[in-house]
Amino acid sequence: MTDTSGANPIGRRTVLIATGATAATLAVGAAAPEARTTAQADDTSPVAAAAVCTLTKEMTEGPYYLDGQLVRSDITEGKAGVPLKLALTVVDDDTCAPLSNALVEIWHSDALGEYSGFVGNNGHNEPDDGTFLRGGVLTNSSGVANITTIYPGWYRGRCVHIHVKVHTNVTLTSDGSFTGGQELHTGQLFFSETITTGVAKVSPYSTNTVTRTTLAQDSIYDDGGVTSGLLTLTALGSSVSSGYTGTLTLGVEQS
Repeated sequence: MTDTSGANPIGRRTVLIATGATAATLAVGAAAPEARTTAQADDTSPVAAAAVCTLTKEMTEGPYYLDGQLVRSDITEGKAGVPLKLALTVVDDDTCAPLSNALVEIWHSDALGEYSGFVGNNGHNEPDDGTFLRGGVLTNSSGVANITTIYPGWYRGRCVHIHVKVHTNVTLTSDGSFTGGQELHTGQLFFSETITTGVAKVSPYSTNTVTRTTLAQDSIYDDGGVTSGLLTLTALGSSVSSGYTGTLTLGVEQS
């Protein structure tokens, strides 16, 4: 089952922002036609200085989303895999100021390409509690959501990816979940093909016999790099098994 059939039409704007000296050298004209430069002189929003904000498409929610998942910083539930520490920063697309208390929610497949709640769709038989590798966390005062998970596996027809939503004004519930709020962004996060190739050789990923779709072959990823959700990955150690950090800044429109 591919990940293209469960989408609702997406009309909201979302940006991914590059900041600092690197951003100052980016060529806006080489980006998508919607690209624009954001200039911000407000000293209370230093992130905006010399920033280039590039509009990008939101991406399909896919068929594997489940409402009411847990608010938690560690979503692994003991799932085996290469450690992945995500640091996702949420900013306002108009001011580039960080958004605190925004709920960043993610969900993705395990090393064998199975989603909780849908185990078996990728041909593997394993326990299914409906919650593994699902959840989210509120951003801190710097707009950063830190989430601990594992490097995703792959399933038929899709490259390795993570789904992400950003909500604001949610209400946390007594059972550890959330309700209400406004959904500002639905997108996907992608991974370096070079690093994925190395991860695929490590157990338990190496036992996934489903043919892996690459970034270049994927029907959703549009080869836009960071502007399309490509994570910046940094090794946590000297071996693949040590894991990676994954960082990205997501800009969202609040109104």
